[in-house]
Amino acid sequence: MADRKPGYMTPGFRTPGEKVHQKSSRAAQVRRRRVVLAVVLLVVAVVAVVTAFFWPGFARQEAEPLPEVTVTAAPPTPTAEASPLPEDATDFLSAMPDSALQLVRLDTAEGGWIEEVDAVEAWEIVYADGSEGGEQVDLVTGQWPDGDAAAEVYTSLLQAAGEPVAEGDVTVGGEAVGDYAVTPGSAAGESVVTWRNDTAVFQATGPDQLVQDFYETFPM
Repeated sequence: MADRKPGYMTPGFRTPGEKVHQKSSRAAQVRRRRVVLAVVLLVVAVVAVVTAFFWPGFARQEAEPLPEVTVTAAPPTPTAEASPLPEDATDFLSAMPDSALQLVRLDTAEGGWIEEVDAVEAWEIVYADGSEGGEQVDLVTGQWPDGDAAAEVYTSLLQAAGEPVAEGDVTVGGEAVGDYAVTPGSAAGESVVTWRNDTAVFQATGPDQLVQDFYETFPM
């Protein structure tokens, strides 16, 4: 083997010192890459958290709206006793309810002005809560030979009552059998509800909301 000249290094050959320096440089590069990667991952994580939960908040769960709870008060019931009907009450009069809401039948009178328009029978009935100076609805009602005659009476009553503030059909089993209308009463806070059910005509007068509720619950 030929003698190596001083200062000559075989290509590819590293001295021990160079090997240590090379290993140290590679280790430092690896550490730097790991640090940079860790920083990048941390920044990505922070950005993800901010966008998910703060702005715009993709991952923030929207609170489900609480279901609306509607509390329906029980309809008022009467505390007074209804007056009995006459022993010879007709089928039409007997069909009148003893009570409606908190009101009971307190007085029944035959005839009245409505009988003058050729009714088969006519009645004036007072429904009240039975207390001194309490709430009261005055009902006039009659029956006619046929629906056409009853419709004429209904139209006349409505014209006399004034301009309706509400009106519509009276339905039984989904079929229209007549009409109704709400008109202002002659006194403040008073309303009149007039309605026709085939051959029968009714007109109730009383406090605004009470008389409308009375009509809604009246079974005829």
